[in-house]
Amino acid sequence: MNSKKHIAIFASGNGSNAEKLMQYFQHHPSIKIELVICNNPNALVLEKAKTKQVESILISKAELKTSDKLFPVLEQHQINFIVLAGFLLQIPSWLTQKYQHHIINIHPSLLPKFGGKGMFGRFVHEAVIAAHETESGITIHFVNEKYDDGEIIFQGNCKVDKNETIESLANKIQQLEHLYLPKIIEQIIV
Repeated sequence: MNSKKHIAIFASGNGSNAEKLMQYFQHHPSIKIELVICNNPNALVLEKAKTKQVESILISKAELKTSDKLFPVLEQHQINFIVLAGFLLQIPSWLTQKYQHHIINIHPSLLPKFGGKGMFGRFVHEAVIAAHETESGITIHFVNEKYDDGEIIFQGNCKVDKNETIESLANKIQQLEHLYLPKIIEQIIV
């Protein structure tokens, strides 16, 4: 009998957070990254999953909306938790209901500020700088049917300097993501 908790990572792009999670949990006694689900056939996360010997599945936006393709895959891999790490599609209600309080997202701002549809990556950092915010950060939260609306689990912050650029802020945020995401997931699951 397998007592490990199995995580599926949903990602759409480069996969730096997915890669950190795969490294962090590679030899973990009770958590295993079992699967990477991706909606972008050109995403670098697919190559990173291959390198780490983690199976990946490509799924279209239409396939995500119904449980027909995805649910059997999640069941087959005995997925207990889902982590959204740069996944740009909205999670459908069938999935949030099935995995209530078992889907976690990381967002590159201090929610509720700068969240919602279209607010990801550089768009968030651009908005933070344009609003003359003095701090930004990350929010790790449970996922519900709305973008960036679920119960907040953790927030980590950083200073936004007067001469901050989108790139420099993105680097600060990425450092926070890499530092905290694996640890918070571990605390929630173990």
